[in-house]
Amino acid sequence: MCGIVAYTGYKQAHPILIKGLQRLEYRGYDSAGISLLDGKVYTYKTKGKVSELESFIKNKHLKGSLGIAHTRWATHGEPNQKNAHPHFSQTKSLSIIHNGIIENYVTLKEELTARGYLFESDTDTEVLVNLIEDIRINEKVLLDEAVRIALCQVVGAYAIVILSDEHPNTLIAARKGSPLVVGIGDDEFFLASDATPIIEYTKNVVYLEDEEIAILTRGEELKITTITNQEKTPYIQKLEWNLSELEKGGYDHFMLKEIYEQPRSIRDSMRGRLNPITGNISLGGIIDYEQKLINANRIIIIACGTSWHAGLVGEYLFEDIARIPVEVEYASEFRYRNPIIGENDVIIAISQSGETADTLAAIELAKKKGATILGICNVVGSSIARVTHAGSYTHAGPEIGVASTKAFTAQVTVLTLMALRLAQIKGTIPKARFMQMLQELDRIPEKVERLLQNNGTTEIIAQKYKDVNNFLYLGRGYNFPVALEGALKLKEISYIHAEGYPAAEMKHGPIALIDENMPVVFIAPHHGIYEKVVSNIQEVKARKGKIIAIVTEGDTIVRNLADYVIEIPATEEFLIPILASIPLQKLAYHMAVLRGCNVDMPRNLAKSVTVE
Repeated sequence: MCGIVAYTGYKQAHPILIKGLQRLEYRGYDSAGISLLDGKVYTYKTKGKVSELESFIKNKHLKGSLGIAHTRWATHGEPNQKNAHPHFSQTKSLSIIHNGIIENYVTLKEELTARGYLFESDTDTEVLVNLIEDIRINEKVLLDEAVRIALCQVVGAYAIVILSDEHPNTLIAARKGSPLVVGIGDDEFFLASDATPIIEYTKNVVYLEDEEIAILTRGEELKITTITNQEKTPYIQKLEWNLSELEKGGYDHFMLKEIYEQPRSIRDSMRGRLNPITGNISLGGIIDYEQKLINANRIIIIACGTSWHAGLVGEYLFEDIARIPVEVEYASEFRYRNPIIGENDVIIAISQSGETADTLAAIELAKKKGATILGICNVVGSSIARVTHAGSYTHAGPEIGVASTKAFTAQVTVLTLMALRLAQIKGTIPKARFMQMLQELDRIPEKVERLLQNNGTTEIIAQKYKDVNNFLYLGRGYNFPVALEGALKLKEISYIHAEGYPAAEMKHGPIALIDENMPVVFIAPHHGIYEKVVSNIQEVKARKGKIIAIVTEGDTIVRNLADYVIEIPATEEFLIPILASIPLQKLAYHMAVLRGCNVDMPRNLAKSVTVE
């Protein structure tokens, strides 16, 4: 969950590395550091954000055309200068940056301590760099061979980049379970945890595979081997993102920009896949697996966080529209409970980054049991895109804000397309009804655009309730996952405790919390079990709870009961989660801003969770 960036070439490395850290800071912001090689290694690191590192290194020696840099989300050792990366070997000859967790670091540390090594930090990373140095010295091998031998002894996940004062033009990198991308320029190389720091300089990239080691030497060809010493031919891909997508574009925060990008990101997730005139849905990535899905004993959706909430919406979609049984699992729990998986099960793994460690581990388990694995992710070339049998990209574009917004609605859009396509093949929906559903889905981006033009209500509500300690979010049917997602957004960025619950279950416990100080958000569009939700609202009102309701435009019944209402355009019930989630994103955003929280980089969180 840390950000790695490195450079070797003919330019000065320092400005490239700092800019790269700024682009990667959403991956971790507990501490930051940089090493530059200019005759000798100059290393600077500090607790806090990249801006604090920038201030710290002013007037320092910053020359050198080779360097590595890192922004950290702490796993081993508290976030302070001592534990910040880069870390040195004991002779100070090697400098390393690392993302991931070395699970057997305690054993390795004990062995190295017995051989006289001393450690300055509490990190597993310092253990790894000293292991590499110990092998290089005692086995008298070249650095790349020492790295290979060391990684054969390591248990866990890693993405590492190493520089040596003995090799002024060369970086050595390796990965297993944590992403690492190589950018190929003109006689220069870039390395990063994802493509965001690279796109400004080159669109030619190589995504390293698990247990691959890359040797990057200025002016030479990229060399890739495996930890079993097999040489690999680099597969060069072209980046699709544009630099403008990585800028705020006049918005105060990335999160706000990404909320307002949703008409486009939803449309892009449908582009080329949906034809509402001919009634055709074509998901090219999974077309060869449609019969597998139709004949599946069940679909198991695995995900974490916001993607798990999208998966819950998917459960309603697949069961309601396509009549296929679905289970939705937390990836982090799925792999540890000895799940029953058969060859006729289909796993759908959902992840914005495509690098979520728990989801990748769950995929590995399911593959071993013979299941078919499909992926839904946002990043071309990501690990999930490579390890699944097939899948669909969401095409939401880069999402920089840590709290996911447009990725959620894009995931729900792709799941909706999948469910409708399967329903079309199975014939579970009459053709006329199917055409109505397609045409309404096609209108959703326009309705999102209209919804986003209503700026005032969420700000007024945020101003009223910004100082409360608790929120309750309630929904039924398709809107229960929306309640969970709305509560998560508020927790993530405003640090207000919030809980999402099925509205009917409120009286089986949470109703005890309701008093005149408790705001309760109801997702109450005029669909399905509307009257039941109205009854739940009346139960809260009878206990003096403060009611905020998401309602269909023109609603009068709930308006007369609620303290505040937020209107959304009328749509089909199965599409309400896309519309209803957006005002809840805006509400969380405005609450966080008014409370002085760091919206894009909430405390203790990182964008891409690449450790368990």
